[in-house]
Amino acid sequence: MLSSNTEKRVSQMPDQPQPDLRLTALTNLCKASADTLRLLVLRVLRKDSFGVSELCFIFNIRQPALSHHLKVLANAGLVAARREANSIFYRRSELGQHPDLEALQHSIFDAVDEIELPEDIQDRLLALHRQREENSSNFFRLNAHKFQQQQDLIAGYAQYADVVVQVLADAPLERRRTVLEVGPGDGSFLLELASLFERVVALDNAPGMLEQARDKTAAAGLHNIDFILDDTRSSQLEDLQADCVVINMVLHHTPAPGEVLLDVAACLAPGGVVLVTDLCNHDQGWARENCGDLWLGFDPQDLAQWAEDAGLNEIASVYLAQRNGFQVQVRLFGRP
Repeated sequence: MLSSNTEKRVSQMPDQPQPDLRLTALTNLCKASADTLRLLVLRVLRKDSFGVSELCFIFNIRQPALSHHLKVLANAGLVAARREANSIFYRRSELGQHPDLEALQHSIFDAVDEIELPEDIQDRLLALHRQREENSSNFFRLNAHKFQQQQDLIAGYAQYADVVVQVLADAPLERRRTVLEVGPGDGSFLLELASLFERVVALDNAPGMLEQARDKTAAAGLHNIDFILDDTRSSQLEDLQADCVVINMVLHHTPAPGEVLLDVAACLAPGGVVLVTDLCNHDQGWARENCGDLWLGFDPQDLAQWAEDAGLNEIASVYLAQRNGFQVQVRLFGRP
């Protein structure tokens, strides 16, 4: 038993100070970047995402050892994981870091991107990409008869929606008053936007699709959505000051994606952002006839250049590998 004097001293001891969250985050960030293999992992994830088994192949390392390094990177907020069926894919985490540490995080990424990968890693990376291309060709050769399901087979809404929501939630927006979605499809993402913004504007030039979106949002009891039947040159957008514009899987259906970005940038409020989700370039020509695609995805540099031409700066980029071999890019651009 404690003596009365001991009990008194214990009772008078000051509470232990709570750990400084910023200091903890900084420590994790420095620890994660102080390893050659982890830096190479970040370099490989520059514009792609990979499953654990793929990363094991690229770096010729056993899974338990790699999993340890991925855990350290995840604890530092440098990578994020996405589950697809029984597989887990890792990508670089561009947003979500402590605000005071985002500059350091991006400095680490910038420095890592200057690293030239060792030749053996480049060879295995190239072999993996070739295997993905073969998987993609085989997948659609076996499923080409399912014409009505082709778009979902490429990249269904459920395969990228959670990441898009997270990027939007982490976006550096001072206001969340008005959001414009171009080409809302059946309205699935409007349900998400209606809870994040005071007002939602849904723009589509296809009457049938706009009607589907209207029916879905009405069934959900949403009343903060305006519907416009037109394209991005609509006069109804002239006075719009949107804090955010969302364009999900639309640009590859449009003849002039650069002009679409110019149009939406013109109705963007200062400090606003444009969130674009689309396919990376691929060689599946059947998508033109069966899915109405005018573009076979986009080179990430092309999207970045069109955005720059529209007066937008790149804020963050996320690349999602699909099990069928396709790749989705989620890009966040902003107006200074």
